[in-house]
Amino acid sequence: MTPEQISQANAELRSKSPLEIVKWAVAQARGRAIVSTNFRPYEAAILHLCVQVQQDIPVLWVDHGYNRPATYKHAEQLKQSLKLNLKPFLPKISAAHRDAIYGEIPSTEDEAGLKEFSTLMKLEPFQRGMKELAPFVWITALRKVQNPNRAELDIVSDDKNFNSLKVSPLFYCSDADMEKYLAQHSLPNEWDYFDPAKADDKRECGLHASWGGKAVEGGAGI
Repeated sequence: MTPEQISQANAELRSKSPLEIVKWAVAQARGRAIVSTNFRPYEAAILHLCVQVQQDIPVLWVDHGYNRPATYKHAEQLKQSLKLNLKPFLPKISAAHRDAIYGEIPSTEDEAGLKEFSTLMKLEPFQRGMKELAPFVWITALRKVQNPNRAELDIVSDDKNFNSLKVSPLFYCSDADMEKYLAQHSLPNEWDYFDPAKADDKRECGLHASWGGKAVEGGAGI
């Protein structure tokens, strides 16, 4: 889509419900839509929305190996209850192997170290997954309220990191909206989630930031 078409789509979709936006996204994809997840809080909502429109939609999940037990149990619960077509992609090095060689996960004070960690454990397997699944439309759970960087995005955007049309049906939803949706559909939530590639909710792990694409292009060797 051209920038003008994307701008027009955002204007038209702003008044639509998340389910209507998912239907629009799948219709644009010509059979090549995916949804990504990390099973963080509220992500049961985007998965529930997507399987209503396309039951077998591929669900791209980078399992970096650092998830807490509650998150793995949550993922398995949703996989079973929503009959997810889950496509897990793992780093080329295990969490235990990485820790033995490189030490503990970098702290928020080590920005360069965190970017290296993210590239190795999250961005490289994600890019591998995107290449294998080759989506035309990538549906995400991005929301404007999540952090300042995402406030610059919109429902539809041209993702240059992964060469796809990125659609975020929940972009303008508040936490209260998400709570209401989960309650209406009896969906579970997961509050013990922690993303080691961010280490802070206000940081970006690189998937939705311009530096992410450059980091993966530069290689994520071990």
